[in-house]
Amino acid sequence: MATAPNNVHAFENIPSIKAKTLRINLNPNIYGTFAEIGAGQETARQFFRAGGASGTIAKAMSAYDKAFSDAIYGGEDDGRYVTQARLKRMLSHEMKLVEERISRDNNPDYLFFSFANTVATIDFSKRYKGHGWIGIRFQLDPKQKEFDEIILHIRFKQTEARLQQETLGTLGVNLIYGAFFKYHKPKKLLKYLYDHIDKDTIEIDMVNFTGPNFKEVDNRLMSLQLIRNDMTDAVMFGPDGHNLLPASVLYKKNILALRGSFRPVTKVNMDMFQKSYDIFIREQTVEYENTIVVFEITLSNLKAAGEIDEQDFMDRAELLCSLGHTVLISKFQEYYKLVEYFNNYTKAKIGLTMGVNNLVDVFDEKYYRDLSGGILEAFGKLFFKDLKVYLYPMKDATTGQIMTSNNVKVHPRMKELYKFFKYNGKVMDIIDYDPDIMHIFSREVLKRIINHEEGWEEMLPEGIAEMIKEKQLFTKKALPEKEEVNK
Repeated sequence: MATAPNNVHAFENIPSIKAKTLRINLNPNIYGTFAEIGAGQETARQFFRAGGASGTIAKAMSAYDKAFSDAIYGGEDDGRYVTQARLKRMLSHEMKLVEERISRDNNPDYLFFSFANTVATIDFSKRYKGHGWIGIRFQLDPKQKEFDEIILHIRFKQTEARLQQETLGTLGVNLIYGAFFKYHKPKKLLKYLYDHIDKDTIEIDMVNFTGPNFKEVDNRLMSLQLIRNDMTDAVMFGPDGHNLLPASVLYKKNILALRGSFRPVTKVNMDMFQKSYDIFIREQTVEYENTIVVFEITLSNLKAAGEIDEQDFMDRAELLCSLGHTVLISKFQEYYKLVEYFNNYTKAKIGLTMGVNNLVDVFDEKYYRDLSGGILEAFGKLFFKDLKVYLYPMKDATTGQIMTSNNVKVHPRMKELYKFFKYNGKVMDIIDYDPDIMHIFSREVLKRIINHEEGWEEMLPEGIAEMIKEKQLFTKKALPEKEEVNK
C-alpha cells in the first residue's frame, strides 16, 4: 500500500498556491526535478518563491533552445516539440537522472518525482492561442519500483503570453500537489487542477493516469469527468480504452461520424456504419489511410434523471471499444456544433451518418432559437464546404412505408430549404441497407435486457450479447432517454 506524505486529509478548504508549494517544500521526503520548455520556468518559480525549496528541488531547467533540447532529450523526426512523446521522453530522462545521482542508501525515504511541460504560448499574430503537454512521474512509496504518472493536454484561451505563463505555473502546482495529496481521489484531483484558475482561461482536453496506484482508474471515466467539470467540450478514447487527443486524431483527416446512444450497440448501428463508410470511402477526395471513423455520444444522451450514470456510460464504452471503434463524447447537442468542432482540425471531407428521424430534427427551427441568424446561420455552419449526410432509412411502424430523403416529412416552412440541400447533393440515401433488421431499436433491446426477457441476443452484432451477459452490462434500471438515431 502506498505510503504517501502525512496529513493527506488536511487543507480540506482550497489552500492558496503558496500554501500548496510550502506543504510540498516542507515535506522532507518529496524530492525531484523540474524541466519546462516553451513558457519559462513558471511552475518551478512558484516553489522557489514560497521558500524552503532547497530540500525539494534537485534541479530546475528550461532547455528552451531546440539544439540544446535535442542534445538532452533527442531530436524530433517531424520537427514538433509540443507533443506527448516529447513530454514522456522528458519525464523518463529526468527521472532516470534522479535515480542515478541520488543514493537510496543515504536517502531511503525520498519520494522521487519528475515534473515536466512542453508548451507553445500565443504567437505574435494572436491567431494561434497555444497549447501544451504537462505531466508528472512520481512515487508514493520509496520502495515502489514502478512509477505513477499523470499526463494532461491543455489549450490556452488567454490572449497574452504573460497571462498564459502565470496560468501554467498555477496549474503545475495544482498537478504536483494533487499527485501527492489527492492521488486516492482522482476525480477530485481533476477538479482541484482548476484551483485559483478561471475555467475560461484554460482547457484540459485529455488526461491519462497510469501506474500502480491508478490500476483501478479507467481513463475513459476520467475523460468523462473533464466534460462534466466543464474543462472541455469533447473527449476521445480509442479501442484500447486509452484516452486520445482529439486534435491529434482528427488533424487534416476525412471524418465520418455516427451519433447514437449505443445503449446497446445494435446490428442497425453497425449496418449504418458499414454502409455509409462504404460510400464515404469511395468519394473522390477521400483516401482510406487518411480517414477516421468516430462513434459519437452526446453528454445529454448520457444523462438519466438529470445526472450522468457512470456505469451506464462504461457499459456503452466497453461494447464500442470491443468492436474496435474510436469514441467521441461531446457537449454538442446540435449537429452544426459538432461540425464546427471538426472544422477546427480539418478542412478535408466530413460525413455524418444519421437516421431519418435525426434529419427531421435537423430541420426543426426550435433547436436554433439561440442563434441570431436562426436556422440559416446553423445551416451555414453545418453544410460548410465538404460535408455530406448519409441517410439511413426508417420503416414507418404504422404504414410500413420506408422513409428516405425522397419522402421525409419536414416542417412546411422548411421544405424549400430542404430541397436546396437535397438537390445540391448534401444528403445521400443509403440504399443497400439490410431490410431484415429495420425493426431493431436500442431502447427495445435495452428493455428486454433489463426485464430479463428473451430474444434480444440476435439483434446485436456478433459477440456483443455474450459480453453483455458475461459482464452483466445494462442490468441497472435507468429512466428512458430520447433516441438520437435509428437503433
